[in-house]
Amino acid sequence: MNRAERESSANITCATCDSLCCRLTVILVKEDSVPAHLTTHQAGGLHVMAKDQDGWCAALEGKQMKCRIYASRPIVCRSFAMGGPYCRAERDEHAKQSVRLIAMKLIGETSHDGNKAY
Repeated sequence: MNRAERESSANITCATCDSLCCRLTVILVKEDSVPAHLTTHQAGGLHVMAKDQDGWCAALEGKQMKCRIYASRPIVCRSFAMGGPYCRAERDEHAKQSVRLIAMKLIGETSHDGNKAY
């Protein structure tokens, strides 16, 4: 079973969440109350959550992968259902992009046929 298949049948909880939704573009609405330093405007004029240099939401605390403004997070974030269809679709897409395309060998390890791998 590959990762995408495991994920589609797995329970997604706070403990198993990869916070992939925190890489999506979050469009803010006038009812959102987000500190200005965590937001930006796109070229088309959309008011959105800012992202850090790695593409993560500016409100995400990187070490623990937790939202620093969780209690006042944007409406779109509140409506994103952990483990819901959109969440699973994002996780599946991420799993497809994360597949290794190059086989790796460890130097000095024994290969599956019993020979030394160099």
